[in-house]
Amino acid sequence: MASQQQLRQSITEQIVAALESGSTPPWRRPWKVGPNAGSPANVVSRKPYRGINPILLDLAAARHNLTSKWWATFNQWKHMGGRVMPRPSHVPSGRWGTTIVFWSPINRAVTNDRGQDEEDRFFVMRSYTVFNVDQVEGDHLDHLRAGQGEDDTAGEVVIEYEPAVAAIAATGIAVRHGGTRAFYSPSEDFVQVPPKASFTEPDEYYETIFHELVHATEHPNRLNWSRKEKDNTYALGELVAEIGACYLARELGVPASGNLDNHVAYLANWLRAMKDDPRFIFTASAQASKAADYLLAFSRPQVAEEMEASVLAG
Repeated sequence: MASQQQLRQSITEQIVAALESGSTPPWRRPWKVGPNAGSPANVVSRKPYRGINPILLDLAAARHNLTSKWWATFNQWKHMGGRVMPRPSHVPSGRWGTTIVFWSPINRAVTNDRGQDEEDRFFVMRSYTVFNVDQVEGDHLDHLRAGQGEDDTAGEVVIEYEPAVAAIAATGIAVRHGGTRAFYSPSEDFVQVPPKASFTEPDEYYETIFHELVHATEHPNRLNWSRKEKDNTYALGELVAEIGACYLARELGVPASGNLDNHVAYLANWLRAMKDDPRFIFTASAQASKAADYLLAFSRPQVAEEMEASVLAG
């Protein structure tokens, strides 16, 4: 079994390779509509995956041309009467399933400096292999595949931005419009974005607000993450905001913006940090998930419950 360091290194190498290939960043998978599209989720618990796992699953979806959001372990599909398809000959050994991770709490008794027994709690990273429903045979599972149970009527898809508007307002964070720059002001605790009319597409406008709202969760009265993370750097903060904004956009049905200016500006720094420290992408993706969940909880009370029970079924 791979050590935690080896697991981190292997996952980081996958993400670095994807970024260096020049393809769309793995957290910016093309947007799709329908009940079986969107954020990757476990088919049994129906809960979306958190932390680094959406990135890993999106990488696998792109690699194998998978279109559904539903994933599960080999045994979970088996219990549902499905059969995982044999690995195609063109897929390298060990690459048909997708490795995901979660942190499992471990409690142990330790003796403190005063000779008293006390409980010490720490977390161990565990891995699971999951498969998409597109990799599973079974006609009774067709309702989980993309294009099933969806409105396939002809015509242009209408994108509803109302959920995004409501979610932004529910956070209670002031959003001011004006000027030519987008930023979050920690001292005055507000988000500033250019006028909506100055954006080429609505998607870019909302994603810009999402990006700055993630920065706003740095505030001491919110998640205070820039101060809690001792290895925090400016590049890390930008990657958290970049990934967090994409998580919010997907959850709220806003297509990923085609504007990659921020991505391009920090790509070299992100790659360098990932290569130097395999924990970097884990830290960024975990904090991005926490920020997205925090912001969504104001308009979706159930998200707060999911934050407490986001253990992946195995």
